[in-house]
Amino acid sequence: MAHAQPADQRKEGPAEELLALAVDDDSDVRFFVRETLAKSGFQVTAAASGEEALEYLHDTRFDLVLLDLRLGGRVDGMRLLNAVRWRWPDTAVVILTAHGTLESAVEAIREGIDGYVLKPVEPAELRQVVREAMERRQSLARAQAKAQRDILEHGPLTVDVRKHLVTRGGAPIELSPQEFRLLVYLMENTERVVPPEELVQVVRDYRPDSMYEAREIIKWYIHELRRKVEPDPGQPRLIINVRGVGYRLG
Repeated sequence: MAHAQPADQRKEGPAEELLALAVDDDSDVRFFVRETLAKSGFQVTAAASGEEALEYLHDTRFDLVLLDLRLGGRVDGMRLLNAVRWRWPDTAVVILTAHGTLESAVEAIREGIDGYVLKPVEPAELRQVVREAMERRQSLARAQAKAQRDILEHGPLTVDVRKHLVTRGGAPIELSPQEFRLLVYLMENTERVVPPEELVQVVRDYRPDSMYEAREIIKWYIHELRRKVEPDPGQPRLIINVRGVGYRLG
């Protein structure tokens, strides 16, 4: 039986082998899956029961789990699917079963499977379903990562970049387009002090001729933004002026 590496021991890099877990109580099916997926670049670990699969899943992040809905023992396919989605939400899951019904397919889809195949299945068909499942899971991961980038948070401020929505402590704040761009840029650069010239380019799409001109232009936008986002604009705690350098979020 091939054993997968624990998640914290997997090597990084483009040549990293994909890890798959095949769960089926039929030894012939486990052999078929291992041989078929090996040709697609997977290192396959086989489990004969849901209990055995749970042991592997405790410490190992698999790229793909391929499982039968009907497994002997206390842990059936649906319970195992729930465990995968709770422990490793980015793992692609393909159901391979000889007992599929419309109801079981619908239930599995609700639980977040990425592919559904009825046994017996040809090797080419299985590889295609697996490839589509991996692509679907990767697309979901990219979409989730993009959604996270679209939401910026700093202290009491939350910005939904895509919806052009700003809230402070849950209450919406009305900003002009220039003020919105200024706030977003400061929130995207919290690790540094941003020079006035750079902020003017963000707000006005204009390159000032001097530091003096940049300070004169940007201070009005800073003043207006502070008036809307600071609890006490006279003593700003969110948008900090670093004298002679620029502005940062506090």
